[in-house]
Amino acid sequence: MLTYLNKEGGMYSYLGTKDVRKALAKLAEGDQKTKLVLEAMCYQIAKEIGAMSTVLYGQVDRIVLTGGLAHSQYITDKIIERVSFIAPVMVAPGEEEMESLALGA
Repeated sequence: MLTYLNKEGGMYSYLGTKDVRKALAKLAEGDQKTKLVLEAMCYQIAKEIGAMSTVLYGQVDRIVLTGGLAHSQYITDKIIERVSFIAPVMVAPGEEEMESLALGA
């Protein structure tokens, strides 16, 4: 079950890839299933950002989108259009989430 959740769930379970670049290539070809999956993923990320803002009583200084997905303007634009009213949004592509968390960013 852990293998399924950690390695075979999420986008992989729907699209057969963990590589968002491959998913975006399928999207560019007009694949409607890929579009639905990516839009649902962006919706879920935005929903979690909104949920976290309530924990902070709306006192959000900035929203930072990072990780590999932040390399995709398609994905970041979809998220930003839903959450930008909460706080300014910064996009910092890269895969240094653990370092950022350790530094208190």
